[in-house]
Parts: sequence; structure tokens; C-alpha cells
Amino acid sequence: MQKLIEINNFKPPWLIAHRGYRASYPENTLIAFKAALDADVPMIELDVRLSKDRKLVVIHDATLERTTNRQGQVDNYTLKQLKKLDAGSWFNPEFAREQIPELSEVLDLTHGRALVNIEIKPHSYEAHHPTDSIEHQVINLIHSRSIADFVLISSFDFKILRQLSRINHSPALGLISRQPADRNTIEKCNQIGAISWHPNHQILTHGQVKMMHAAGIRVFPYNADTADEIKRVVDMGVDGVISSDPLLAPV
Repeated sequence: MQKLIEINNFKPPWLIAHRGYRASYPENTLIAFKAALDADVPMIELDVRLSKDRKLVVIHDATLERTTNRQGQVDNYTLKQLKKLDAGSWFNPEFAREQIPELSEVLDLTHGRALVNIEIKPHSYEAHHPTDSIEHQVINLIHSRSIADFVLISSFDFKILRQLSRINHSPALGLISRQPADRNTIEKCNQIGAISWHPNHQILTHGQVKMMHAAGIRVFPYNADTADEIKRVVDMGVDGVISSDPLLAPV
């Protein structure tokens, strides 16, 4: 299943912009993604959920209060309602015009400029796999733009990734984890043909990196958001770092 055809065109370690350039801009907004692209990152990372009317929206939390001016569950609001919210003032009043983007808007923005890591949130999993499930919608959108080879889909939820691996012409997959890697981690990655494992940087060790590399699996730790944190994981030989600040990219 290994795709992401440009994965060898960048010298590791990559700096992957976590929810865009969120160190200086409101996360998961178009301005944050544009700033990351302007910093020449090879890949951006984002989170996707379904609205009440089952549209693909880019937001991390299941609820609205942390990053908008409204409270409640994301999936209790239609796309039209979500688009009316202020998704920037929580970070700084100067970003009051920022909205919750649709996934299609972000893909339009990044097209031809960077690879995209789409994280599907576990809350979105539906065991009966309707035809408009989040995984089917993401796949259909990617194929409608002929960008499957430039996309990596990741999730904490193994069930979502397993379902994606069963869909014809699925993009590359990555398993996210808060737990250290072991043989079971490798087995899970092999079951779905994952190209990468995304651990919290705090639990990562050099031994885990060596083990995953020996299995042919790349390592992209997340939440390494300071120069010291990035240096620590880079020194372990990771393939990329999912960070909030693209300007801290290793040279």
C-alpha cells in the first residue's frame, strides 16, 4: 500500500506542521496552513470530523469551546452554522475573521505545495460503515482531486485505519499512539500496510526508532514543539517531526 510518491524527495527529518503553523496562528485555520506553506514545510497535518449534516470539517476537538466562540458538540451543528463561527479570536482578536475550514478548502490551498497528513478523529468511527462514513468521504474527496499519492491518513483508532486499508486505492496510512512501540505495534502497522507510526515524542526512545525502522516503518513523533524537543527526537534518527512551529525545522 506504500504510496505518498514524493516521500523520498525530501531529506529527513521532515518538519510537519501540526494543525498548521499553530505556534503563531489559530490552529486548523486557513491562515495557519498558509503560513506553514509559506515556511516551505514538506507536509501539513490537520484533523477532520463530520458536521451534523455530515460534511468534512477541519477541527481538532469534538467540542467547539476551546477554538471558537460557541459551545457544544461539533456534530450538533451544520456546516452552514459552523461557518458562521469565529475560529480565530480565541488565539488573538486580529484573527476574528477566521472560520472552521472544510477539508476541501485546505486541499485546494495545499495542492501542489505540500503533502497532507489527514488525521481522522476516533469519535467519527461508525461500526456499520455507511456509504457516507468519514473514511469513505475522505477517500472520495482525495480521489476526486487525483491526489491520493500525496496524502497520508492517520488515526489513533485502529478500526478506522483497518477499514481504510480495505478500501480500493486507499492513500498511505499512519498509526498514532500514546504508548511506546512493541511487537504488537509492528503487527498492527503490518496488518493495515501503514508506512508510519506517530508516537507522542515524550514516550519515544532510540530503541523504538531502531525497531520500527527495522520493520520498514517510518517514525513521525508529534507535539515536539521546542527546539530542545525537536533536537532530542532528531538525534534518535526519526523520519519527521510533527511540530507547531515550522521555523524550528532542523537544518
